[in-house]
Amino acid sequence: MDIDIDRVTELAGEVATHMAGATTIAMVHIGDELGLYQAMAGAGPITAESLAVAVGCHPRLVTEWLRQQAAVELVEIGGQSDDDVTFQLTDEAAAVLAWEVSPAFLAGGIGMFRAMFSDMDDILSAFRGDGGLAWGDHHPSLFTSTARFFRPQYEMYLANEWIPAADGIDEKLRSGATAADVGCGCGDSVQILASAYPESHFTGFDFHGPSIDQARELAANAGLPNASFEVADSKGYQGAYDVIFFFDCLHDMGDPVGIATHARSQLAEGGSVLMVEPFALDGHVRNLTDNPMAATSYGASAVF
Repeated sequence: MDIDIDRVTELAGEVATHMAGATTIAMVHIGDELGLYQAMAGAGPITAESLAVAVGCHPRLVTEWLRQQAAVELVEIGGQSDDDVTFQLTDEAAAVLAWEVSPAFLAGGIGMFRAMFSDMDDILSAFRGDGGLAWGDHHPSLFTSTARFFRPQYEMYLANEWIPAADGIDEKLRSGATAADVGCGCGDSVQILASAYPESHFTGFDFHGPSIDQARELAANAGLPNASFEVADSKGYQGAYDVIFFFDCLHDMGDPVGIATHARSQLAEGGSVLMVEPFALDGHVRNLTDNPMAATSYGASAVF
């Protein structure tokens, strides 16, 4: 057996890089959960000790966290010596890591990777077995982080660009319509729509009861009387809707053709279905070569 030692060295370096990336994912999740990024955003240069006091965390652990973040250049490091070190989160980094209203905000979605590792025993069993692992059987961080991952995009584009780009739907919703959001998860898209179109009523449907419970609570806290939620699967809801939405969910549903057929049967006369899906290209060859999200998307598809 002939082994290309140079290629072995190259691959080992790539895996080591991925190990650093996995560590960074964990550190970003820690920073998001503990409010470290939020405390640094707009604060300018700050010492590890000051940051630890601000968030009520252990100074040594915060120091190591900051050094790791500086090593991957998510925070900037300053000072003249090891005894005079400051750290800073730039506004550009805050847009990705701290500001939840930013369309570039990604830190909220990192909890999906926590679920990936927390559920590893069940995932391995699915690989060895029939391939099945129900959405509701995953770690709870998957549900909240999925909602936080997509919400900034919905806030920016849903009522401002996506719906106006679809013939007639914006007008229907502004004049008063009945709409369903199928696979609504924790209800962020429903909340955004209900706020943007107060004359219409939106019902979110999801088969995952805990997500619906959270959606109801959030909508109530937001004071949205035109938003309601029901536990139902993608073929179990009933009605006569002017608009039926699917946001970033149809690809995870087991029978997309049957689900689309059911949606059509639940439309009022002249009704419409609007669907949004994550970015993907036709065929795995094109995805592998031309889609920068291919590695993440295929991995998520394998385990969620």
